[in-house]
Amino acid sequence: MRNQLVLLSARLLDPVTGGLLPQTALAAGGGRILALGDDREMRALADAGTTVIDLKGAVVTPGLTDGHLHPVSGAELTHGLDLSGCTDLASLREALAREVRGLRPGAWLHGWGLDPNVFGDRPVEAAALSPVLDGVPAMLLLFDAHSLLASERALELAGVDGPRRFGQASAEVVCDAAGRPTGLLLEDAACELVERVAPQPTRAARRFLLAEALRAMAAAGLTGGHVMDANGDSLAFYSELDLDGRLPLRLRVAPWCQPGADAADVRALIELQGTGGRLWRTDGVKLFMDGTIDNGTAWLERPDRDGQSAHAFWPDPDAYTRIIGELHGAGVPTATHAIGDAAVRHALDAVERAQAGVRNGVRHRIEHIETVPDDTLRRFAGLGVAASMQPTHCCDFTRADHTDNWSQRLGEERAGRAWRCRDLLDSGATVVLGSDWPIAPYPPLGVMAGARHRRPSRDLTQPPHGPDQALGALDALRGMTVNAAWAAGEEQEAGRIAVGYRCDLTVLAENLLDVSAADLPGLPVLLTVVDGQPTHRDPGL
Repeated sequence: MRNQLVLLSARLLDPVTGGLLPQTALAAGGGRILALGDDREMRALADAGTTVIDLKGAVVTPGLTDGHLHPVSGAELTHGLDLSGCTDLASLREALAREVRGLRPGAWLHGWGLDPNVFGDRPVEAAALSPVLDGVPAMLLLFDAHSLLASERALELAGVDGPRRFGQASAEVVCDAAGRPTGLLLEDAACELVERVAPQPTRAARRFLLAEALRAMAAAGLTGGHVMDANGDSLAFYSELDLDGRLPLRLRVAPWCQPGADAADVRALIELQGTGGRLWRTDGVKLFMDGTIDNGTAWLERPDRDGQSAHAFWPDPDAYTRIIGELHGAGVPTATHAIGDAAVRHALDAVERAQAGVRNGVRHRIEHIETVPDDTLRRFAGLGVAASMQPTHCCDFTRADHTDNWSQRLGEERAGRAWRCRDLLDSGATVVLGSDWPIAPYPPLGVMAGARHRRPSRDLTQPPHGPDQALGALDALRGMTVNAAWAAGEEQEAGRIAVGYRCDLTVLAENLLDVSAADLPGLPVLLTVVDGQPTHRDPGL
Protein backbone atom coordinates (compact mmCIF):
# COMPACT_ATOMS: atom_id res chain seq x y z
CA MET A 1 0.00 0.00 0.00
CA ARG A 2 1.29 3.51 -0.86
CA ASN A 3 3.35 5.33 1.78
CA GLN A 4 3.35 2.64 4.47
CA LEU A 5 4.60 4.19 7.69
CA VAL A 6 4.78 3.13 11.34
CA LEU A 7 5.67 5.54 14.13
CA LEU A 8 6.68 4.09 17.49
CA SER A 9 7.32 5.44 21.01
CA ALA A 10 5.23 8.54 20.35
CA ARG A 11 3.21 10.91 22.49
CA LEU A 12 0.11 11.61 20.41
CA LEU A 13 -1.42 15.01 21.14
CA ASP A 14 -5.13 15.68 20.68
CA PRO A 15 -5.73 19.38 19.86
CA VAL A 16 -9.38 19.13 20.87
CA THR A 17 -8.79 18.12 24.49
CA GLY A 18 -5.18 19.17 24.83
CA GLY A 19 -4.36 15.77 26.29
CA LEU A 20 -2.30 12.86 25.06
CA LEU A 21 -4.02 9.89 23.46
CA PRO A 22 -3.65 6.58 25.34
CA GLN A 23 -1.96 4.99 22.32
CA THR A 24 1.79 5.31 21.73
CA ALA A 25 2.12 4.32 18.08
CA LEU A 26 0.35 4.54 14.74
CA ALA A 27 0.39 2.84 11.37
CA ALA A 28 -0.46 4.53 8.08
CA GLY A 29 -1.00 3.49 4.49
CA GLY A 30 -2.54 5.05 1.43
CA GLY A 31 -2.01 8.44 3.00
CA ARG A 32 -4.38 7.66 5.91
CA ILE A 33 -3.96 6.61 9.52
CA LEU A 34 -4.87 2.92 9.54
CA ALA A 35 -4.44 2.02 13.20
CA LEU A 36 -3.51 3.34 16.63
CA GLY A 37 -2.11 1.18 19.40
CA ASP A 38 0.98 0.28 21.35
CA ASP A 39 4.42 -0.27 19.86
CA ARG A 40 4.07 -4.06 19.71
CA GLU A 41 0.73 -3.92 17.88
CA MET A 42 1.87 -1.36 15.31
CA ARG A 43 5.23 -3.01 14.71
CA ALA A 44 3.36 -6.19 13.88
CA LEU A 45 1.66 -4.33 10.98
CA ALA A 46 4.97 -3.47 9.33
CA ASP A 47 6.48 -5.46 6.50
CA ALA A 48 9.67 -5.20 4.47
CA GLY A 49 8.38 -2.15 2.59
CA THR A 50 7.28 -0.19 5.64
CA THR A 51 9.17 2.82 6.97
CA VAL A 52 9.45 2.36 10.73
CA ILE A 53 10.55 5.31 12.86
CA ASP A 54 11.16 5.21 16.60
CA LEU A 55 10.23 8.69 17.85
CA LYS A 56 11.80 8.09 21.29
CA GLY A 57 9.03 9.89 23.13
CA ALA A 58 8.64 12.84 20.77
CA VAL A 59 5.26 14.57 20.56
CA VAL A 60 3.09 14.14 17.48
CA THR A 61 0.45 16.72 16.56
CA PRO A 62 -1.91 16.76 13.61
CA GLY A 63 -0.13 18.43 10.72
CA LEU A 64 0.22 22.20 11.18
CA THR A 65 -1.55 24.21 8.48
CA ASP A 66 -0.88 27.84 7.62
CA GLY A 67 -4.28 29.45 7.15
CA HIS A 68 -3.08 32.15 4.74
CA LEU A 69 0.05 32.20 2.59
CA HIS A 70 1.34 32.99 -0.91
CA PRO A 71 4.02 30.41 -1.82
CA VAL A 72 4.82 31.38 -5.43
CA SER A 73 4.86 35.16 -5.05
CA GLY A 74 6.55 34.77 -1.68
CA ALA A 75 9.36 32.67 -3.11
CA GLU A 76 10.00 35.33 -5.74
CA LEU A 77 9.57 38.43 -3.59
CA THR A 78 11.85 37.21 -0.81
CA HIS A 79 14.70 36.50 -3.23
CA GLY A 80 15.87 40.12 -3.22
CA LEU A 81 17.29 42.32 -0.46
CA ASP A 82 15.61 41.66 2.89
CA LEU A 83 14.77 45.05 4.43
CA SER A 84 12.68 43.71 7.29
CA GLY A 85 15.51 44.24 9.76
CA CYS A 86 15.76 47.98 9.06
CA THR A 87 14.35 49.94 11.99
CA ASP A 88 15.08 53.54 10.94
CA LEU A 89 16.04 55.60 7.92
CA ALA A 90 19.75 55.38 8.66
CA SER A 91 19.76 51.58 8.73
CA LEU A 92 17.67 51.47 5.56
CA ARG A 93 20.08 53.75 3.71
CA GLU A 94 23.02 51.70 4.95
CA ALA A 95 21.46 48.42 3.73
CA LEU A 96 20.66 49.92 0.32
CA ALA A 97 24.14 51.43 -0.02
CA ARG A 98 25.76 48.03 0.59
CA GLU A 99 23.56 46.46 -2.05
CA VAL A 100 24.22 49.24 -4.57
CA ARG A 101 27.97 48.75 -4.24
CA GLY A 102 27.59 45.19 -5.48
CA LEU A 103 25.33 46.00 -8.45
CA ARG A 104 26.59 46.08 -11.99
CA PRO A 105 25.83 49.30 -13.93
CA GLY A 106 22.17 49.54 -14.95
CA ALA A 107 21.09 46.56 -12.80
CA TRP A 108 17.87 46.77 -10.82
CA LEU A 109 17.77 46.64 -7.05
CA HIS A 110 14.90 44.60 -5.60
CA GLY A 111 14.05 44.89 -1.92
CA TRP A 112 11.24 43.52 0.21
CA GLY A 113 9.85 43.72 3.74
CA LEU A 114 10.17 47.50 4.05
CA ASP A 115 8.40 48.81 7.15
CA PRO A 116 6.96 52.33 6.65
CA ASN A 117 7.76 53.08 10.28
CA VAL A 118 11.45 53.45 9.33
CA PHE A 119 10.59 56.83 7.80
CA GLY A 120 9.44 58.17 11.17
CA ASP A 121 7.58 61.45 10.74
CA ARG A 122 8.69 61.81 7.11
CA PRO A 123 6.42 60.73 4.26
CA VAL A 124 7.21 57.44 2.57
CA GLU A 125 8.82 58.71 -0.63
CA ALA A 126 11.82 58.02 -2.82
CA ALA A 127 13.39 61.42 -2.09
CA ALA A 128 14.43 60.16 1.36
CA LEU A 129 16.60 57.54 -0.36
CA SER A 130 18.01 59.67 -3.17
CA PRO A 131 21.49 59.87 -1.60
CA VAL A 132 22.00 56.12 -2.12
CA LEU A 133 19.70 55.36 -5.08
CA ASP A 134 20.77 58.15 -7.44
CA GLY A 135 20.51 56.71 -10.97
CA VAL A 136 19.69 53.21 -9.66
CA PRO A 137 16.43 51.58 -10.79
CA ALA A 138 15.09 50.28 -7.49
CA MET A 139 11.83 48.63 -6.51
CA LEU A 140 11.29 48.29 -2.76
CA LEU A 141 8.23 46.30 -1.72
CA LEU A 142 6.66 47.45 1.53
CA PHE A 143 6.00 44.78 4.12
CA ASP A 144 2.28 44.56 3.33
CA ALA A 145 2.96 43.65 -0.33
CA HIS A 146 0.20 46.06 -1.30
CA SER A 147 2.58 48.89 -2.12
CA LEU A 148 6.09 49.58 -3.29
CA LEU A 149 8.53 52.45 -3.35
CA ALA A 150 10.11 53.03 -6.74
CA SER A 151 13.26 55.09 -7.23
CA GLU A 152 13.33 58.05 -9.59
CA ARG A 153 15.17 55.99 -12.20
CA ALA A 154 12.65 53.15 -11.95
CA LEU A 155 9.75 55.57 -12.48
CA GLU A 156 11.56 57.02 -15.48
CA LEU A 157 12.08 53.61 -17.08
CA ALA A 158 8.40 52.78 -16.48
CA GLY A 159 7.22 56.06 -17.97
CA VAL A 160 5.41 57.03 -14.77
CA ASP A 161 5.43 60.82 -14.65
CA GLY A 162 2.08 61.70 -13.11
CA PRO A 163 -1.17 60.39 -11.65
CA ARG A 164 -3.10 57.53 -13.29
CA ARG A 165 -6.63 56.17 -13.12
CA PHE A 166 -7.24 52.52 -12.26
CA GLY A 167 -10.12 50.06 -12.07
CA GLN A 168 -9.15 49.30 -8.48
CA ALA A 169 -10.54 52.12 -6.36
CA SER A 170 -7.62 52.06 -3.90
CA ALA A 171 -4.81 51.96 -6.48
CA GLU A 172 -2.82 55.15 -6.79
CA VAL A 173 0.38 56.68 -8.08
CA VAL A 174 1.00 58.97 -5.13
CA CYS A 175 1.98 62.45 -6.30
CA ASP A 176 3.06 65.65 -4.60
CA ALA A 177 1.20 68.96 -4.81
CA ALA A 178 2.79 69.65 -8.19
CA GLY A 179 1.58 66.33 -9.63
CA ARG A 180 5.01 64.68 -9.58
CA PRO A 181 5.17 61.02 -8.45
CA THR A 182 6.75 60.56 -5.03
CA GLY A 183 7.72 56.96 -5.81
CA LEU A 184 5.00 55.42 -3.62
CA LEU A 185 2.67 53.14 -5.59
CA LEU A 186 -0.43 51.75 -3.89
CA GLU A 187 -2.09 48.41 -4.71
CA ASP A 188 -1.39 45.97 -7.53
CA ALA A 189 -2.56 48.01 -10.49
CA ALA A 190 -0.20 50.87 -9.66
CA CYS A 191 2.70 48.61 -8.63
CA GLU A 192 2.50 46.75 -11.94
CA LEU A 193 3.45 49.92 -13.81
CA VAL A 194 7.01 49.47 -12.55
CA GLU A 195 7.03 45.70 -12.04
CA ARG A 196 6.39 45.00 -15.71
CA VAL A 197 9.52 46.85 -16.87
CA ALA A 198 11.85 45.33 -14.25
CA PRO A 199 13.83 42.20 -15.18
CA GLN A 200 12.07 38.97 -14.27
CA PRO A 201 13.64 35.62 -13.29
CA THR A 202 13.31 32.73 -15.72
CA ARG A 203 10.53 30.22 -15.28
CA ALA A 204 13.04 27.56 -14.26
CA ALA A 205 14.49 29.88 -11.62
CA ARG A 206 11.03 30.68 -10.27
CA ARG A 207 10.12 27.02 -9.99
CA PHE A 208 13.39 26.30 -8.19
CA LEU A 209 12.77 29.11 -5.71
CA LEU A 210 9.27 27.77 -5.03
CA ALA A 211 10.52 24.23 -4.46
CA GLU A 212 13.15 25.48 -2.03
CA ALA A 213 10.61 27.60 -0.15
CA LEU A 214 8.20 24.70 0.20
CA ARG A 215 10.99 22.41 1.37
CA ALA A 216 11.90 24.93 4.07
CA MET A 217 8.25 25.19 5.12
CA ALA A 218 8.11 21.42 5.60
CA ALA A 219 11.29 21.58 7.68
CA ALA A 220 9.58 24.20 9.86
CA GLY A 221 6.72 21.77 10.58
CA LEU A 222 4.11 22.83 8.04
CA THR A 223 2.13 20.08 6.36
CA GLY A 224 -0.35 22.29 4.53
CA GLY A 225 -1.41 25.76 3.59
CA HIS A 226 -4.43 27.72 2.45
CA VAL A 227 -3.01 29.52 -0.58
CA MET A 228 -4.67 32.86 -1.21
CA ASP A 229 -3.86 33.35 -4.88
CA ALA A 230 -3.35 31.44 -8.13
CA ASN A 231 -1.44 34.16 -9.94
CA GLY A 232 0.93 33.64 -12.84
CA ASP A 233 2.20 30.08 -13.21
CA SER A 234 1.16 29.04 -9.70
CA LEU A 235 -1.18 26.19 -10.64
CA ALA A 236 1.21 24.85 -13.26
CA PHE A 237 4.06 24.89 -10.74
CA TYR A 238 2.02 23.03 -8.12
CA SER A 239 1.00 20.45 -10.71
CA GLU A 240 4.56 19.91 -11.91
CA LEU A 241 6.02 19.58 -8.43
CA ASP A 242 3.19 17.25 -7.41
CA LEU A 243 3.77 14.98 -10.42
CA ASP A 244 7.51 14.98 -9.70
CA GLY A 245 6.93 14.01 -6.07
CA ARG A 246 8.42 17.31 -4.91
CA LEU A 247 5.35 18.98 -3.40
CA PRO A 248 5.92 18.65 0.37
CA LEU A 249 2.77 20.48 1.51
CA ARG A 250 -0.92 19.86 0.97
CA LEU A 251 -2.21 23.05 -0.67
CA ARG A 252 -5.74 24.43 -0.94
CA VAL A 253 -5.74 27.22 -3.53
CA ALA A 254 -8.16 30.15 -3.87
CA PRO A 255 -7.71 32.16 -7.10
CA TRP A 256 -8.54 35.85 -7.15
CA CYS A 257 -11.70 37.58 -8.31
CA GLN A 258 -10.93 41.25 -8.95
CA PRO A 259 -13.13 44.32 -9.54
CA GLY A 260 -14.43 44.36 -13.09
CA ALA A 261 -15.00 40.60 -13.20
CA ASP A 262 -17.89 39.80 -15.54
CA ALA A 263 -20.20 36.81 -15.76
CA ALA A 264 -17.70 34.85 -17.85
CA ASP A 265 -14.94 35.46 -15.31
CA VAL A 266 -17.10 34.25 -12.45
CA ARG A 267 -18.18 31.20 -14.44
CA ALA A 268 -14.54 30.34 -15.15
CA LEU A 269 -13.73 30.53 -11.44
CA ILE A 270 -16.63 28.21 -10.65
CA GLU A 271 -15.52 25.73 -13.29
CA LEU A 272 -11.97 25.77 -11.90
CA GLN A 273 -13.11 24.46 -8.52
CA GLY A 274 -11.93 20.97 -7.63
CA THR A 275 -9.15 20.87 -10.19
CA GLY A 276 -5.76 19.84 -8.90
CA GLY A 277 -3.58 16.84 -8.17
CA ARG A 278 -2.72 14.44 -5.39
CA LEU A 279 -1.63 17.10 -2.88
CA TRP A 280 -3.21 20.29 -4.18
CA ARG A 281 -6.59 21.44 -5.36
CA THR A 282 -8.45 24.61 -6.27
CA ASP A 283 -11.09 25.17 -3.61
CA GLY A 284 -12.50 28.63 -3.10
CA VAL A 285 -12.17 32.16 -4.44
CA LYS A 286 -10.27 35.08 -2.91
CA LEU A 287 -11.68 38.62 -3.10
CA PHE A 288 -10.51 41.97 -1.75
CA MET A 289 -12.81 44.38 0.06
CA ASP A 290 -10.06 46.88 0.87
CA GLY A 291 -6.30 47.47 0.98
CA THR A 292 -4.22 48.24 4.08
CA ILE A 293 -4.34 50.69 6.95
CA ASP A 294 -0.65 51.56 6.67
CA ASN A 295 -1.18 52.76 3.08
CA GLY A 296 -4.46 54.54 3.72
CA THR A 297 -6.26 52.09 1.41
CA ALA A 298 -8.31 50.17 3.98
CA TRP A 299 -12.07 50.78 4.21
CA LEU A 300 -12.98 52.36 7.52
CA GLU A 301 -16.33 53.54 8.80
CA ARG A 302 -14.61 56.83 9.59
CA PRO A 303 -11.55 58.03 7.64
CA ASP A 304 -8.15 57.72 9.26
CA ARG A 305 -6.10 60.58 10.69
CA ASP A 306 -5.08 61.68 7.18
CA GLY A 307 -8.59 61.53 5.77
CA GLN A 308 -7.77 58.28 3.95
CA SER A 309 -9.02 54.68 4.11
CA ALA A 310 -12.52 55.88 3.29
CA HIS A 311 -13.35 53.72 0.26
CA ALA A 312 -13.76 50.09 -0.70
CA PHE A 313 -11.37 48.31 -3.07
CA TRP A 314 -14.33 47.66 -5.38
CA PRO A 315 -15.54 50.89 -7.00
CA ASP A 316 -19.01 49.37 -6.72
CA PRO A 317 -19.26 47.38 -3.46
CA ASP A 318 -22.65 46.07 -4.57
CA ALA A 319 -20.91 44.26 -7.44
CA TYR A 320 -18.82 42.42 -4.84
CA THR A 321 -22.00 41.48 -2.97
CA ARG A 322 -23.58 40.10 -6.14
CA ILE A 323 -20.52 37.96 -6.90
CA ILE A 324 -20.44 36.59 -3.35
CA GLY A 325 -24.06 35.57 -3.92
CA GLU A 326 -23.24 33.88 -7.24
CA LEU A 327 -20.31 31.97 -5.81
CA HIS A 328 -22.26 30.93 -2.71
CA GLY A 329 -25.15 29.72 -4.86
CA ALA A 330 -22.71 27.62 -6.88
CA GLY A 331 -21.34 26.03 -3.71
CA VAL A 332 -18.01 27.88 -3.84
CA PRO A 333 -16.46 29.04 -0.54
CA THR A 334 -14.98 32.52 -0.52
CA ALA A 335 -12.18 34.25 1.38
CA THR A 336 -12.40 38.03 1.56
CA HIS A 337 -9.49 40.30 2.43
CA ALA A 338 -11.12 42.78 4.82
CA ILE A 339 -8.93 44.80 7.16
CA GLY A 340 -10.96 47.89 8.09
CA ASP A 341 -14.19 47.86 10.09
CA ALA A 342 -16.35 48.95 7.14
CA ALA A 343 -14.81 46.27 4.91
CA VAL A 344 -15.41 43.53 7.46
CA ARG A 345 -18.98 44.67 8.00
CA HIS A 346 -19.72 44.73 4.27
CA ALA A 347 -18.21 41.28 3.77
CA LEU A 348 -20.37 39.86 6.56
CA ASP A 349 -23.43 41.59 5.12
CA ALA A 350 -22.71 40.00 1.74
CA VAL A 351 -22.45 36.51 3.25
CA GLU A 352 -25.65 37.04 5.24
CA ARG A 353 -27.49 38.10 2.11
CA ALA A 354 -26.13 35.11 0.17
CA GLN A 355 -27.17 32.68 2.91
CA ALA A 356 -30.65 34.17 3.02
CA GLY A 357 -31.03 33.30 -0.65
CA VAL A 358 -29.49 29.81 -0.60
CA ARG A 359 -28.99 27.58 2.45
CA ASN A 360 -26.29 25.17 1.31
CA GLY A 361 -23.77 25.01 4.17
CA VAL A 362 -20.93 26.61 2.20
CA ARG A 363 -18.33 28.03 4.56
CA HIS A 364 -16.91 31.47 3.94
CA ARG A 365 -14.09 33.26 5.66
CA ILE A 366 -12.71 36.75 6.20
CA GLU A 367 -8.99 37.42 6.15
CA HIS A 368 -7.03 39.79 8.45
CA ILE A 369 -9.79 41.58 10.45
CA GLU A 370 -7.35 44.08 11.94
CA THR A 371 -9.84 46.36 13.69
CA VAL A 372 -13.55 45.80 14.33
CA PRO A 373 -16.11 47.12 16.84
CA ASP A 374 -17.93 44.96 19.39
CA ASP A 375 -21.12 44.52 17.38
CA THR A 376 -19.20 42.83 14.55
CA LEU A 377 -17.64 40.09 16.66
CA ARG A 378 -20.69 37.91 17.30
CA ARG A 379 -21.70 37.91 13.62
CA PHE A 380 -18.87 35.54 12.68
CA ALA A 381 -20.26 32.69 14.76
CA GLY A 382 -23.84 33.46 13.80
CA LEU A 383 -23.04 33.29 10.09
CA GLY A 384 -20.51 30.46 10.38
CA VAL A 385 -17.77 32.65 8.90
CA ALA A 386 -14.21 31.73 9.84
CA ALA A 387 -11.99 34.50 11.22
CA SER A 388 -8.60 34.11 9.53
CA MET A 389 -6.03 35.98 11.62
CA GLN A 390 -2.31 36.74 11.28
CA PRO A 391 -1.21 37.69 14.82
CA THR A 392 2.45 38.23 13.89
CA HIS A 393 1.38 41.28 11.87
CA CYS A 394 0.31 42.86 15.13
CA CYS A 395 3.52 41.70 16.83
CA ASP A 396 6.01 42.96 14.30
CA PHE A 397 4.40 45.95 12.58
CA THR A 398 2.66 47.78 15.44
CA ARG A 399 3.70 48.92 18.90
CA ALA A 400 2.10 48.66 22.29
CA ASP A 401 2.40 52.41 22.84
CA HIS A 402 0.62 53.15 19.53
CA THR A 403 3.49 55.22 18.11
CA ASP A 404 3.56 53.14 14.91
CA ASN A 405 2.07 54.20 11.58
CA TRP A 406 -0.86 51.75 11.77
CA SER A 407 -1.96 52.95 15.21
CA GLN A 408 -1.35 56.62 14.52
CA ARG A 409 -3.55 56.51 11.45
CA LEU A 410 -6.40 54.85 13.36
CA GLY A 411 -6.28 56.77 16.62
CA GLU A 412 -6.54 55.35 20.12
CA GLU A 413 -10.06 53.93 19.95
CA ARG A 414 -9.62 51.84 16.83
CA ALA A 415 -5.97 51.00 17.53
CA GLY A 416 -7.19 49.60 20.84
CA ARG A 417 -9.20 47.04 18.85
CA ALA A 418 -6.15 45.53 17.18
CA TRP A 419 -6.33 41.91 16.02
CA ARG A 420 -9.10 40.82 18.42
CA CYS A 421 -8.19 37.13 18.38
CA ARG A 422 -9.37 36.43 21.92
CA ASP A 423 -12.61 38.39 21.59
CA LEU A 424 -13.45 36.63 18.33
CA LEU A 425 -12.74 33.24 19.86
CA ASP A 426 -14.78 34.02 22.99
CA SER A 427 -17.69 35.18 20.82
CA GLY A 428 -17.85 31.70 19.30
CA ALA A 429 -15.97 32.36 16.06
CA THR A 430 -13.65 29.78 14.54
CA VAL A 431 -10.24 31.48 14.53
CA VAL A 432 -7.74 30.23 11.97
CA LEU A 433 -4.09 31.28 12.27
CA GLY A 434 -1.65 31.98 9.47
CA SER A 435 1.34 34.05 8.44
CA ASP A 436 0.35 35.70 5.14
CA TRP A 437 3.90 34.85 4.03
CA PRO A 438 5.82 36.70 2.61
CA ILE A 439 4.30 39.47 4.73
CA ALA A 440 5.47 37.71 7.89
CA PRO A 441 7.66 34.62 8.46
CA TYR A 442 5.96 31.27 7.83
CA PRO A 443 7.36 29.01 10.63
CA PRO A 444 4.17 27.87 12.36
CA LEU A 445 5.71 27.74 15.83
CA GLY A 446 6.49 31.44 15.48
CA VAL A 447 2.93 32.18 14.36
CA MET A 448 1.50 30.36 17.39
CA ALA A 449 4.03 32.07 19.66
CA GLY A 450 2.97 35.48 18.37
CA ALA A 451 -0.68 34.67 19.02
CA ARG A 452 0.29 33.93 22.62
CA HIS A 453 2.74 36.74 23.50
CA ARG A 454 1.81 39.53 21.00
CA ARG A 455 5.31 41.03 21.32
CA PRO A 456 7.79 42.01 18.58
CA SER A 457 9.54 38.78 17.59
CA ARG A 458 12.86 40.64 17.29
CA ASP A 459 12.68 41.88 20.89
CA LEU A 460 10.51 39.98 23.34
CA THR A 461 11.46 42.41 26.11
CA GLN A 462 9.07 44.93 24.57
CA PRO A 463 5.54 45.16 26.00
CA PRO A 464 2.74 43.25 24.24
CA HIS A 465 0.22 44.98 22.01
CA GLY A 466 -3.21 44.19 23.46
CA PRO A 467 -2.25 41.38 25.87
CA ASP A 468 -5.94 40.81 26.61
CA GLN A 469 -6.27 39.52 23.03
CA ALA A 470 -3.60 36.83 23.46
CA LEU A 471 -4.54 33.21 22.87
CA GLY A 472 -3.66 30.31 25.12
CA ALA A 473 -1.33 27.55 23.97
CA LEU A 474 -4.15 25.13 23.15
CA ASP A 475 -6.20 27.79 21.35
CA ALA A 476 -3.17 28.63 19.19
CA LEU A 477 -2.63 24.95 18.33
CA ARG A 478 -6.29 24.57 17.37
CA GLY A 479 -5.93 27.61 15.10
CA MET A 480 -3.47 25.67 12.93
CA THR A 481 -5.07 22.23 13.17
CA VAL A 482 -8.77 21.56 13.88
CA ASN A 483 -9.90 25.12 13.09
CA ALA A 484 -7.98 25.19 9.82
CA ALA A 485 -9.58 21.87 8.90
CA TRP A 486 -13.06 23.19 9.76
CA ALA A 487 -12.58 26.32 7.65
CA ALA A 488 -11.69 24.09 4.69
CA GLY A 489 -14.67 21.79 5.27
CA GLU A 490 -12.27 18.95 6.10
CA GLU A 491 -12.98 18.37 9.78
CA GLN A 492 -13.97 14.75 9.12
CA GLU A 493 -10.56 13.89 7.68
CA ALA A 494 -8.00 16.39 8.92
CA GLY A 495 -6.90 18.24 12.05
CA ARG A 496 -6.85 15.27 14.43
CA ILE A 497 -4.95 12.04 14.97
CA ALA A 498 -7.57 9.36 14.42
CA VAL A 499 -8.09 6.24 12.34
CA GLY A 500 -9.25 7.15 8.84
CA TYR A 501 -7.87 10.67 9.01
CA ARG A 502 -5.11 11.92 6.75
CA CYS A 503 -1.64 11.00 7.83
CA ASP A 504 -0.39 14.61 7.92
CA LEU A 505 1.67 14.96 11.09
CA THR A 506 4.14 17.29 12.77
CA VAL A 507 6.57 15.77 15.28
CA LEU A 508 8.18 17.98 17.92
CA ALA A 509 10.87 17.36 20.51
CA GLU A 510 8.55 18.40 23.36
CA ASN A 511 4.89 19.05 24.02
CA LEU A 512 4.35 22.55 22.62
CA LEU A 513 1.57 23.12 25.14
CA ASP A 514 4.19 22.97 27.91
CA VAL A 515 6.67 25.29 26.19
CA SER A 516 6.58 29.04 26.88
CA ALA A 517 5.58 31.35 24.06
CA ALA A 518 9.06 32.90 24.12
CA ASP A 519 10.75 29.51 23.68
CA LEU A 520 8.25 28.01 21.25
CA PRO A 521 9.92 29.18 17.97
CA GLY A 522 13.09 27.31 18.98
CA LEU A 523 11.36 23.99 19.65
CA PRO A 524 12.98 21.42 17.31
CA VAL A 525 10.84 19.96 14.54
CA LEU A 526 11.98 16.36 14.28
CA LEU A 527 9.70 15.00 11.56
CA THR A 528 7.07 16.25 9.13
CA VAL A 529 4.75 13.79 7.40
CA VAL A 530 2.38 14.56 4.52
CA ASP A 531 0.10 11.93 3.04
CA GLY A 532 1.98 9.27 5.01
CA GLN A 533 5.34 10.31 3.54
CA PRO A 534 8.13 12.00 5.54
CA THR A 535 8.88 15.37 3.96
CA HIS A 536 11.39 16.40 6.63
CA ARG A 537 13.35 14.21 9.03
CA ASP A 538 15.88 15.31 11.60
CA PRO A 539 19.20 13.51 11.09
CA GLY A 540 19.12 12.30 14.69
CA LEU A 541 15.79 10.56 14.32
